[in-house]
Amino acid sequence: MPARFTFTPVNSISQLYTSCESMGEWCTIHATGNKFLFTKANGSQGEANRTAVDGYTGFYMGLAGFIVGLPNIPELGETRSVVTCYDLACRNCYDEAYVARSLTLQEGGLAYCSRCHRTYDLNNTGQVSQGDAGKALYRYRVYYGNNTLAINNR
Repeated sequence: MPARFTFTPVNSISQLYTSCESMGEWCTIHATGNKFLFTKANGSQGEANRTAVDGYTGFYMGLAGFIVGLPNIPELGETRSVVTCYDLACRNCYDEAYVARSLTLQEGGLAYCSRCHRTYDLNNTGQVSQGDAGKALYRYRVYYGNNTLAINNR
């Protein structure tokens, strides 16, 4: 899935800034009309207008958008957590039936699929934590620094 998205300044959207700076916090990012929407599990939402630069440089939101945050537990072998990005679509629904069903962000670093009823643990590399066994969420490379978030898979 093509993924290419850059946003700056991160601190202009509190939902995104909190997710990049606070362990265990997550937000979704998706494009709608001429805006980017940033939504937390509690429903708080921020928005930013798409600019001409976005149109010229292009952006690709993966299958359904992104889930971005700072896991509350470092990955195995690491000493600190780093900002992590997953696709907002349920990977198992997409792999099994080519359905790009968006996940619902839940408190505690979880993402739920209403179609297959799987729950994914965002703090544990996107693994299935409840429901039928399955594959972990699609994951993208992410850079966060200098008040800029850049997501890509190339």
